[in-house]
Amino acid sequence: MPELPEVETVRRGLVPAMEGQVIARAQINRPDLRWKLPENMGARLTGKRVTALRRRSKYILADLDSGESLIIHLGMSGRMLISGQKVGEFHHPHPTPEKHDHIVLDMDGGARVTFNDARRFGHMDLGRTDDLENHWLIRTIGPEPFGNAFSESYLIEAIKNRQSPIKTVLLDQKIVAGLGNIYVCEVLHRAGISPKRKAANLSSKRIASLVPIIRDVLSEAIEAGGSSLRDYRQADGELGYFQHTFRAYGQEGNPCVTPECGGTIGRIVQSGRSTFFCGQCQR
Repeated sequence: MPELPEVETVRRGLVPAMEGQVIARAQINRPDLRWKLPENMGARLTGKRVTALRRRSKYILADLDSGESLIIHLGMSGRMLISGQKVGEFHHPHPTPEKHDHIVLDMDGGARVTFNDARRFGHMDLGRTDDLENHWLIRTIGPEPFGNAFSESYLIEAIKNRQSPIKTVLLDQKIVAGLGNIYVCEVLHRAGISPKRKAANLSSKRIASLVPIIRDVLSEAIEAGGSSLRDYRQADGELGYFQHTFRAYGQEGNPCVTPECGGTIGRIVQSGRSTFFCGQCQR
């Protein structure tokens, strides 16, 4: 499932095609994705201007001049693809419609934004822009890792008494928004913290050290266009490249890259997910 860097990369790719543009036509090709789509979704989108395109955790939020916001979650295999947009001297024509093109937004500037999702684990909803933080999909999400609310003191207080493994705690979207399996593995490897350690057993200093590392890992991943594993593509169809710099995730059996470590990356399963770490330098 796309994590914060992938979603942010898609959002940035959509901005030139959508932000400030009017949705000339919204074509809704099925009544549901993961859940039932909003009533009269096509009519509520058609003719509305996208005033801003934001991100909250793993959601893309398209604010409309109607006072509503379109909430988009890519799910496991969802892709937002742009066609018909002129970039420099190049023009990307509209492709032939595909079986899994579930939502098609034709913008008045000529671009077409298509939501394609083969497995339909993605979802969309509409909510009041001025009350979006209370929407059922968003209200329990924790602070954004790049925001001021996500501080060293906040993280210490939030997890110091948690008896679960630190890997599981950092995956909890109520603690910090947008982190998923890939980037938690990478963060813990850089921090030298075992994913098996109980959060409550970590010193305040070690918990605090996670904050800048989380921001660094996510920033580097966004700069690389995210990580392309399985279905993920950027909005222009290109792959992300951060997977080429993984230190831990997917590196089972490879030497640990931590200087003077000498260990090997191993794999365990935690809460049904693969965890990659070095048993030598992560304590």
